[in-house]
Amino acid sequence: MPKTWFITGASSGLGLEMTQQLLTQGHKVVATIRRAEALTQLKRAFGERLDVVPLDLVKPESISSAVEGVFERHDRIDVIVSNAGYGLFGAAEELTNGEIDRQIATNLTGSIHLIRAALPLLRKQGGGRIVQVSSEGGQIAYPGFSLYHATKWGIEGFVESVAQEVGPFGIDFIIAEPGPTGTNFGANLVRSTPMDAYDETPAGAVRRAISDGSFEIKGDAARTVAAIISAAESETPPLRLALGSTAYSSISQALSARLSALEAQRGVANSADRQDP
Repeated sequence: MPKTWFITGASSGLGLEMTQQLLTQGHKVVATIRRAEALTQLKRAFGERLDVVPLDLVKPESISSAVEGVFERHDRIDVIVSNAGYGLFGAAEELTNGEIDRQIATNLTGSIHLIRAALPLLRKQGGGRIVQVSSEGGQIAYPGFSLYHATKWGIEGFVESVAQEVGPFGIDFIIAEPGPTGTNFGANLVRSTPMDAYDETPAGAVRRAISDGSFEIKGDAARTVAAIISAAESETPPLRLALGSTAYSSISQALSARLSALEAQRGVANSADRQDP
């Protein structure tokens, strides 16, 4: 059964791949972009099944009106994919205030405003599904990506809480967590001005790996998107969806290490309780 999907950040990367796959499968897609001409060819090919909406998530005042307009034009929005975002690389000390503010505004607060704008409309229509594109970086961390991780860990916490709030209304969530994937993420990566002090640190090592191409990328964009679509069309999808062998391995190792560390603190944790008289 064809559905109507609403995808942010649809002009490149996973958003563009998802838009193409869904249109090819016969679905309708509402695609938000920042540059009006980015989807001209797809619009020409698929006509009314592709609704292109200009939207910049760093301008929260425009999000509510854009979302309301989408719901007014379409009978129902079945799946919202909060995908827009980008990477910022640099040791925390190297980043500028402007770089920090824009990363948070795009990846974190932009997604929060989008979801909040959609919730009353999803309630009104009787439910729906929201896919939040996060990253393995929502549960693990690489040196040099501190602000990127701050946004991904932040949006995952927000979604996990909101999912409990709106479940009774028939609204559910999927947090998609791809590992390093063959998209233009690296090409669009914003890089801070390096400081010599970090050359021989883990942050410097990751910087060199990204620059010389030795940072391993195993994920396939088309397969990753296909897995997200399959999960979104399933009756009871998982809240979190790890995508790619790197994501599975790194998240598994991180969770095991945290659980082991937590178990070692059992006595200290219990000792902090109030004692009955």
